[in-house]
Amino acid sequence: MSKQPGQAPLRGLVLAGGRSDRLGRDKAALAISGMSLLERAVTLLSAAVDDVMVSVRPDQRADHVRRRFRLVLDDDERIGPAAGVLAAHRLDPRSAWLVLACDMPRVSAAHLQALVAARRPDRGGTAYRSITDDRPEPLCAIFEPATLTALREAVDAGHGSSLRDLLLRVHPVLLDAPGRDALGSINTTEDLENLTRS
Repeated sequence: MSKQPGQAPLRGLVLAGGRSDRLGRDKAALAISGMSLLERAVTLLSAAVDDVMVSVRPDQRADHVRRRFRLVLDDDERIGPAAGVLAAHRLDPRSAWLVLACDMPRVSAAHLQALVAARRPDRGGTAYRSITDDRPEPLCAIFEPATLTALREAVDAGHGSSLRDLLLRVHPVLLDAPGRDALGSINTTEDLENLTRS
């Protein structure tokens, strides 16, 4: 968790502002082995970095699952996960952010530690390659401050808000995917059933 001289501090951000439309229930509140997915994600990030925030929509801040954590309110829910990342950047533009979506239940502490160990701030970001297309997986990744400033400028100019496209432009450190299902997320009832069977 220590940083090199001149390196931006690294903070943690759990993305928990989604509407879970496809699943039909709040993913952050799903319990696996007695712990909500949100609590699990916060616990994992807390083992990798010293300070963790949770990004939520403004209407979720009093929600019983989320309110026990330190919250940052999404900038604009119309831009998807980028809203939470930009809200964190607005809160602390000098820090890099280790981002983890709350609905990735197979990500482990070791996966996050590997990202932190491989971090090179001059490369703009650090991420795993997607198992399906070899492109960066942006929902379990490190975003450097200058990269997030570029995202803010792109969104303000109407040039899109794709976190994956953003990482592609900044020549990130890319690690091999840690396993076929490690970076999978829960989006549907079938995904949830597969998780509980495994």
